[in-house]
Amino acid sequence: QVQLVESGGGLVQAGGSLRLSCAASGGTLSNMGWFRQAPGKEREFVAAITWSGGSRYNVDSVKGRFSISRDIAKNTMYLQMNSLEPEDTAVYYCAGGSTGLVTTANEYDYWGQGTQVTVSS
Repeated sequence: QVQLVESGGGLVQAGGSLRLSCAASGGTLSNMGWFRQAPGKEREFVAAITWSGGSRYNVDSVKGRFSISRDIAKNTMYLQMNSLEPEDTAVYYCAGGSTGLVTTANEYDYWGQGTQVTVSS
């Protein structure tokens, strides 16, 4: 059974940066992604990455500020978040599956517990 554990969230001022990590255990996933969910809103796709490093972003929400990467040897995925805005405040979830660079949550098979990111103005 694959397990995903996120880390790296926290409180940061607007304009600051954070790097989230998602460590996988129990297996290797072909495709991994990041989602986020703000209070009162639906879970939103942020970015996804394939085994070979291909990536896809929610351009509207991340606007070139976020970068997804993956260390296959460590079985870990990262999300570098720069120029953070209060609107980025949410619980960030990592997800894994085998369907490809998909943007819908129900296409992913495995989920982490989430890590809180709070951006103050």
